[in-house]
Amino acid sequence: MLMLELLAPAGSMEALKAAVQNGADAVYLGCGSFNARQSAKNFTPQTLAEAVKYCHVRGVKVHLTLNTLVSDREMPDVVELIRHAATVGVDAFIVQDLSVVQLCRQIAPKIDVHGSTQLTVHSLSGVMLCAAMGMSRVVLSRELNRDEIRYICEHSPVEIEVFGHGALCMSYSGQCYMSSVIGGRSGNRGRCAQPCRQSYGYGRWENKYPLSLKDNCLVRYVRELEGMGVASLKLEGRMKRAEYVATVTSVYRRAIDEGIVTRDMKKDLMTAFNREGFTDGYYTGKVDRDMFGIRREEKEDKQWLQGARQTYEGVENPLVDISFRAVVARTGSSLTITDEDGLSCTVAGAIPEAAINHPLEPSALAQRLSKTGGTPYRCTEVRTQVEPGLMLSAAAINAMRRDALNQLTALRARQEQPELGKMRRIPDVPGPKGMPGLSVQVTSKDQLTNKLLKLETVMLYVPIHILAADAELCQTLAQRGAVAAVLPRIAHDKEIRKLTDDMVRIRELGIKDVLVGNLGLLLSAREAGMRIHGDYGLNIYNSGSLNVLKKLDFVSATLSFEMTMPQIRDVSKLIPCEILIYGRLPLMVTEHCLIKNRNGECNCHLGPMKLTDKTGAEFPVIKDGNSCRSMLLNGKKLSWLDRQEDLTRIGVWATRVYFTTENNQEVDRVLSDYVHPNPFDPGACTRGLYLRGLD
Repeated sequence: MLMLELLAPAGSMEALKAAVQNGADAVYLGCGSFNARQSAKNFTPQTLAEAVKYCHVRGVKVHLTLNTLVSDREMPDVVELIRHAATVGVDAFIVQDLSVVQLCRQIAPKIDVHGSTQLTVHSLSGVMLCAAMGMSRVVLSRELNRDEIRYICEHSPVEIEVFGHGALCMSYSGQCYMSSVIGGRSGNRGRCAQPCRQSYGYGRWENKYPLSLKDNCLVRYVRELEGMGVASLKLEGRMKRAEYVATVTSVYRRAIDEGIVTRDMKKDLMTAFNREGFTDGYYTGKVDRDMFGIRREEKEDKQWLQGARQTYEGVENPLVDISFRAVVARTGSSLTITDEDGLSCTVAGAIPEAAINHPLEPSALAQRLSKTGGTPYRCTEVRTQVEPGLMLSAAAINAMRRDALNQLTALRARQEQPELGKMRRIPDVPGPKGMPGLSVQVTSKDQLTNKLLKLETVMLYVPIHILAADAELCQTLAQRGAVAAVLPRIAHDKEIRKLTDDMVRIRELGIKDVLVGNLGLLLSAREAGMRIHGDYGLNIYNSGSLNVLKKLDFVSATLSFEMTMPQIRDVSKLIPCEILIYGRLPLMVTEHCLIKNRNGECNCHLGPMKLTDKTGAEFPVIKDGNSCRSMLLNGKKLSWLDRQEDLTRIGVWATRVYFTTENNQEVDRVLSDYVHPNPFDPGACTRGLYLRGLD
């Protein structure tokens, strides 16, 4: 069984040293702006090279985060960063954007690519697809329980990484648009403003925090995770101070090595950072109100800070095992050093003199050579060969040992020139000219009004649970034509089998298209023989990602609503593209039933409720499909109904009207507005990010 890798955060060089000196097997860090923690100090190209050398000398791997969405104009900079990172020797790339996955494989084919948690992979089929795309490791969504993790590990062809400690996002990672939609700071672009940590009330504002989860803590389960076959345990915290990194890394290092969790270890974690304690709710399957908490400001613990700093400031803990082989002969002396990776080098020492009183004993030579304090090395063995009657001074022995250690350090820091490839050009395909077709998505059966069914649309999107429950409706819609079943964005392994059966059933009734917003459902949709359309949950932000979907046999794709109109216009339309032009934009999809969390009773079937912030802004909450997961929606509705002339110049196949909380009368009114638009109401509507873009 492979040892569980301890992967620690490094938001700065100080934090990196804190992680390494406290026992991290690997660190993850960002360089420049293409990472999900742009507010961290991060690394420059120069300091990245220094960080890699520092880590490799000490036997620690470096994973570079490239886990944000990238625009077409930014691609040359990403290419340059990938090339530089490969040249300085990073060990892996952590990637969200499907286009960047391909770039890493093209430019640096020998370096591992890890699928970020931002890819929202939470099923075995999602892992399998990532493996097929060339990823060697997948970071699972935090919302999985122990049985789901175990099942994936048992069947996965690639390594699995899980988050073990640190902040939990309320939404599934990669599916949170709250910060971008209400404030222009996108989590998918590394700029999340954390609106989930603010106070909200149900219906009216209250000083409550229904979106603020406690930090995750799986320190009790590290041996269990290792036994499951989890390859890497990730500690969250690139925004945290170095003292936090030192403490948390040290605690988890001890838990992995010794299999114990003491009261003092728990206290250290609490002191380092907590939000009214910790939670293991997702892992244990206890998804309830006890998982929530906020950060309470406390007096700074100077004793803890000082103790944490002492573990890495001016300290060099022995991390790499080495062995010596020393020869002292009349013709000269030499010392060979070999490390745990098999690297070896030999240095020549001084010529020994004839002993007058006390000849050099092998045991004395071994004792002096083994003194490697103040270096990254731990001497585990010294073999000596000493001719009798000779003397070698302590200074000469120390110099020989120092030269050998310096040469080994240089050898371990050396980076061979990697095999680099070139970025493959993506053809520039213009989209159709003129007015895009109309597509309509409904959330409930009641929204399928007579007016809607009589309206000419290029596609009508209906949730699969509605279609699967009504054979007559399926046949009616199939005869109408151009109908696709909407698959849920979140579907764990235990749910996928039923979804596959439902797809087979509706296909037999004439529905041949599905709308897919998660990679984990692609294989099931293929198995059911469906034509696959990509939804907004895939976060398609550039031409390269569209090219990936084309290779995966998607017949259309919904572009990210975090793009601007010029970006949408300029993207290569390798497959037909559509955009959302009306509706409440989805801000979060949560494993929690937010309605149940209000009073402990699940009444989500009764219809939407609202969260209200301190400004009075309202955010409706609805069921996500047929599950008890929740979808948090924007209060204002996106509307481009009055500016359809602008949409004729961006080359999209369809523009989608998305109904969520609307009743049947409101549906008909909006459809009338599509044909005969009313003036834009800034109090009730928004242009979204298509005009103002992201900060």
